[in-house]
Parts: sequence; C-alpha cells; structure tokens
Amino acid sequence: MQATRLIADRLINLSAIIGSVGLMAEMGIILTDVIGRAAGVPLYGSQDLVTMTMVFVVFSGMAICDRTGGHIAIDVFERFFSNRFNRAIDALSAALGAIIFLAIAWTVYESAKLSIMLNLATNLLDLPKVWFQWALCALAVMTSLGMALRAVELGFSGRDVRHDGLMR
Repeated sequence: MQATRLIADRLINLSAIIGSVGLMAEMGIILTDVIGRAAGVPLYGSQDLVTMTMVFVVFSGMAICDRTGGHIAIDVFERFFSNRFNRAIDALSAALGAIIFLAIAWTVYESAKLSIMLNLATNLLDLPKVWFQWALCALAVMTSLGMALRAVELGFSGRDVRHDGLMR
C-alpha cells in the first residue's frame, strides 16, 4: 500500500504542476491581452486560450485539493460521533467522490467522441476541442483514483492521508 501511495502522490504532484503551469500561462495570456487592448492590438484568440486553459487549471487542482483535505467538509456533528464512525463517513465520502469524478470523466469522454465525429474546434483559433476533453478525462480519472485510494486506506488501515502533513 505504501508503494501505491507513493506513486499516487507523485502523480498528484505532477497534476498540481500541470495546473500551476496552466495558471501561469493563463495569467500571461490575460496580461498580454490587456496590454494589447490598451495599445489597440488585442491578442487574437485570447478567449479561446483562456477557456481551454481553464480545463487544466481547474481539473489539475482537484487531485491535490482532495489529497490535502481542501474540499468542503461539514463537520458540525463530527464531535458527537466516534472516530470509527467518522472514518467510515470519510471513506464513504471519498468513494462517492471517486464515483462522481468517474462519471464526469465518462460524460466528457462521450462528449469527446462527438467532438471527433463533428470535428468541433474553438471559435477563433480552431483548436480541436477533443484535446482538452481528453485532458479533462485524464485529470478526472486521476482525481477519482486518488479518492478511491483514500477511501481504501481509510476503510482498511484507518489512515487519513489528509492529516499526514506535506506530501513526499
């Protein structure tokens, strides 16, 4: 289980790096466009670039958000329950999250098949939408696998990786 967690943490870190690069690219695109607009020459296709880059920014951050416990948690009644029951609720929540992210990946995969069939592309730059849909699928599956691993760890060992501190 330790080796699986190490590989998962490295993939989650890679996902976070991809999201960080996407965010920096998005900031650069917006900055260039704003300066260009002020000078009378806006960046052509900036809306397409910003929209498609958001796929990486949002979905790359989901796995690290789950790993570090950044998702919303309502713990009003947590102090009234036993540690074992709270772990069971956390494991169930992680499993449900894994199913939700798999459903997102599946839905976007089905949409990607339509994008291929209809040759869908962005409005201005004519970038194929399917590339970004595949990226979204991969990132959603990675988040789902991370959540599933957390559910298994909580269920069998009682270990909650969200409280481990910094990732390796």
